[in-house]
Amino acid sequence: MRMMLRARLDTHVSNEAYRNGTLFDFLQSLMDLTKPEAAYFGPMDTGRSVLLVFDLADPSRIPATLGPLLSEMEAEVELHPVMNYDDVKKGLSAPRQG
Repeated sequence: MRMMLRARLDTHVSNEAYRNGTLFDFLQSLMDLTKPEAAYFGPMDTGRSVLLVFDLADPSRIPATLGPLLSEMEAEVELHPVMNYDDVKKGLSAPRQG
């Protein structure tokens, strides 16, 4: 299922990772783990934020996917199922039930 992950990294933790040179490695490992179709990085809610859209084929992967964000970056994390325009078009053209 296509998911959108939004993570706001803790400012103090991510500043330290930036200073000691590990922030890029952390983000690279997140990219390798999720293999996103889209990835955006920037300031949001007064901190460093990451937005990723990726396929989560198995919900049992949620702990492994979110774990590093929570434990290493003390991030505030949101995970939402999302659709692209083709998905919406397909869903709205399907016969309605009920």
